[in-house]
Amino acid sequence: MPNPAELLDLPDFERAAKDVMSLLTWEYVSEGAADEITLRSNQRAYDEIRVVPRALVDVSRLNTRVSLLGREHAHPILLAPTAYQKLSHPNGELATVQGAADADATMVVSTTATVSIEDIAAAARHPLWFQLYVQPDRGFTRELAQRAEAAGYEALVVTVDTPALGPRYRELRAKFNLPPGLERANFRGRPTATGAQRAGEASIFSATLDPTVTWKDIEWLRSLTRLPVVLKGIMNPDDATRALQSGVAGIIVSNHGARNLDTTPATIEVLPRVAEKIEGRIPVLVDGGIRRGTDVLKALALGANAVLIGRPYVHGLAVDGARGVTRIVKILRRELEMAMAHCGRPTIAAIDSSVIWR
Repeated sequence: MPNPAELLDLPDFERAAKDVMSLLTWEYVSEGAADEITLRSNQRAYDEIRVVPRALVDVSRLNTRVSLLGREHAHPILLAPTAYQKLSHPNGELATVQGAADADATMVVSTTATVSIEDIAAAARHPLWFQLYVQPDRGFTRELAQRAEAAGYEALVVTVDTPALGPRYRELRAKFNLPPGLERANFRGRPTATGAQRAGEASIFSATLDPTVTWKDIEWLRSLTRLPVVLKGIMNPDDATRALQSGVAGIIVSNHGARNLDTTPATIEVLPRVAEKIEGRIPVLVDGGIRRGTDVLKALALGANAVLIGRPYVHGLAVDGARGVTRIVKILRRELEMAMAHCGRPTIAAIDSSVIWR
């Protein structure tokens, strides 16, 4: 494996990660659903969008700061929730939370982390959000939300796009399971703490996901926490309208990294239609396929207030632990600043749809 210092961009880290990850981990992290058409489309759709440079604008003082949910962020790049990070590095989420802080990035912690809500919060030096899967056991769901609030997390990110897992054949072929010694730390003491927890052939449903969740449950979740509730997994403009009516604090346009339903549109294709429905009333974030600073620029130009990355920082984690996570975010931020300079946009607020070549 090359010296991590010699890895210059996100594709470099991805190639290096494949060399250091086990086959099981690589297949789990990299896979998409079914034929992986949407997985490829998420990234390709960004590649097909063109941006317009602008000359003779003073860009000597670039400012990437954004405001989300009442807090100012140094830049619009957040870390999306990803499960089982100890598969990629022995310190797992504890390394990621350190790397996130060193990069001034907000980390969204997964329900299915391999380190507990409380232990991650204790190690944090930067704000955290908590991602929640509504569980069939609603008492346990309430407990998770309240644990996150008590530990100081600043938002509750409810994943709404997973009533069932998708056809993830790569992990099935790799016989994915949590290795001995790893567990879903937030499920400790429960039967769902270990094992693959995938549905068998007789059913499509998992013991850790609830297919009965509806908009009424979003109202219920809002009633039991003071944290702002953000919905992750909005791909239908009509759902964006319903989200506004439900009183949530923000939404994330996401197709779950293309891991659930194949042949959906790329998230960047959906983003403008969703943003049009929201009309700036609440923050709109987007994930899926972001690999370049120009991708971040395009997302902001098409209606996003911020973006989230998933697989790229896991690649950084696998290659160089906390330092790798920091490098990934800093590389992406630096590329964003370069793109802003060339397009004559010295601030995030100056990035609008006129950046996009029509």
